[in-house]
Amino acid sequence: MKIIINDYAGHPFQVQLSRNLAHRGHEVLHAYCSSVQTPQASLIKSHNDPETFRIKAISLNMGFDKYGLFSRWKQEKELGDKLSNLVNEFRPDVIISANTPLRAQACLIRSAKKAGSRFVFWMQDVLGVGIGKALEQRIGRLGFYIGAYMKKYEKKLLLESDHIIVITDDFLPYIPDVQNERGIVSTIENWAPINEIPVSEKINDWSVENELADKFCFIYSGTLGVKHNPEMLIALAQKTRVYEHVKIVVISEGQGADYLNEARKQLSLDNLLIFPFQPFEILPKVLASADVLLALLEKDAGTFAVPSKVLTYLCTGKPLLVAIPKENLAARIIRESGSGVLVDPWDIEAFTEKALDLMCDEKKRIQFGNNGRRYAEHVFDIEEITDRFESIILGKPFGKTCNKKVTTEIYTKTVN
Repeated sequence: MKIIINDYAGHPFQVQLSRNLAHRGHEVLHAYCSSVQTPQASLIKSHNDPETFRIKAISLNMGFDKYGLFSRWKQEKELGDKLSNLVNEFRPDVIISANTPLRAQACLIRSAKKAGSRFVFWMQDVLGVGIGKALEQRIGRLGFYIGAYMKKYEKKLLLESDHIIVITDDFLPYIPDVQNERGIVSTIENWAPINEIPVSEKINDWSVENELADKFCFIYSGTLGVKHNPEMLIALAQKTRVYEHVKIVVISEGQGADYLNEARKQLSLDNLLIFPFQPFEILPKVLASADVLLALLEKDAGTFAVPSKVLTYLCTGKPLLVAIPKENLAARIIRESGSGVLVDPWDIEAFTEKALDLMCDEKKRIQFGNNGRRYAEHVFDIEEITDRFESIILGKPFGKTCNKKVTTEIYTKTVN
């Protein structure tokens, strides 16, 4: 089959899927947007890749303006036009599209129909709901009406898709009933490329270079935007500033990172360190420098977004401290795997208190880290995951969820 996998964000696990499909004999073109400000995978073809695998970076005239109302809408059209050109040139049998802004997704669906390609909507976020909530916070009533329009727009695109993949059953209420009734909706949970994120030593090139090898590090790595609450990180820095050996390390760019930089200056938080996104090739060393890994998600984002950084964290063998809604899939995975501590997303006191608890309990940190790695090794089986996607590509039925059912008991029995 000729397949386009379009991942706007350029995440590691999507390109792992593309590579594996190519190794199975499919001709795969993996597309991503190089103009978006987000951590991305190593998106260069290697000598181990088959001839049937290609990577295409789609560059916009300027960096993607994530928070601009009119400029973003215009750029989504530009992205959509370039994706359509790609379809016209490649003439795929199937297109799988993830993380793609809705106007660009609409262009891609239209070009798929013209080319006679089957279109699979890989739903990573409920964008219509997320956009509506963000705009309502920013511009009030007008944002509410724009959000209502975007929800209808997204539903229209879902109705026009030949198949829909959701990453959690939590998204199913947002899927049009007719698509569910047709049996063209599948749940495949996200994963992380565990073979590319080995357990590494804390003392490594990156930690030594940045003078963190002998520090106790709380590390947050990834996007820090409107779905997150950077005040949690500021509060943690304030709480731990009395400990000379403790550092709060943030690997991010954009509005959230800018906000933290300003707070660092105003509050003289010398223990709060902000780094730009690091190349994926050194990410294992970056995460290995942590003693505790952090993740955040706003309460209102509980059911329409799932932070994929948590899945990457699980591979590292490090404990997690996560402030996300309890109903979120990532929270359920942490509970199931026994890989860390959960607090409510706006409970700053609990967040800082649990951070101090983890600082003082090395045994618990080791247990959480081992549990997380064991879960990742058990669940993130790329061959099984590829089987599920290949079934969709070939139009064959398969089971509802790709991830094996695992429980905390599997891990706690083997943890000392």
